[in-house]
Amino acid sequence: MSQDDHATNNKKTTTENDQSAELRKSPMMAHLLDALQKKEDIGHYGRLTFVMIARHFLPDEQIVELLSGQPDHNATDSQALLTQVKQRNYNPPKRERILEWQSQQDFAICPDPENPDACNVYQELTFPSEIFDQINDYHEAQVKSQEQ
Repeated sequence: MSQDDHATNNKKTTTENDQSAELRKSPMMAHLLDALQKKEDIGHYGRLTFVMIARHFLPDEQIVELLSGQPDHNATDSQALLTQVKQRNYNPPKRERILEWQSQQDFAICPDPENPDACNVYQELTFPSEIFDQINDYHEAQVKSQEQ
């Protein structure tokens, strides 16, 4: 491997580590990342929550690799989930939705559900501004449809 290849690999690893560190600012996402790295089953809604949020911070390959370690969930399944979330342009879920999903499975997505400030990724993470533009557009469309 040439010196340039080593530099490129080191830069990519540093960038991925920075992105993981940003994602870990959310205790819930740190909890999910830790569980995924240990290959613990985080359940369907845990995977969905993870993808809906992580896609804004991690490269697709890293998301697929992490999800592929799930029981009964291979690289094809992982890529399909990521593709579905991206094609439908799902926004990160609100705390209430995460708690609702959590009640439907064994794995605790939110590690501290009694804390009203826990698992609010909109307070814990910095998302691209396009996310908020999409949310505003959605709410404006709802208001317009109710006025008609």
